[in-house]
Amino acid sequence: MMKKVICKKEYDTERAELLKKNTFGALGDEEGYEECVYRMPDGAYFLYVNGGKGSKYPKEDIKRLSKEAAEKMI
Repeated sequence: MMKKVICKKEYDTERAELLKKNTFGALGDEEGYEECVYRMPDGAYFLYVNGGKGSKYPKEDIKRLSKEAAEKMI
């Protein structure tokens, strides 16, 4: 799993609740990727992304999400 500190706040996929997982492409597809919406115990939302080297998320990362943006993705 992954942890990342953004603006002095830690986002951790192990401590957060997975709300929605979207997968694009097949396993092993260089252009395939996944987006996972999480909610931290304090109510903060974030997006975990990971994909193939030809995808829009070629590296594993965590991005902050507003509540409104998270709700649109769920």
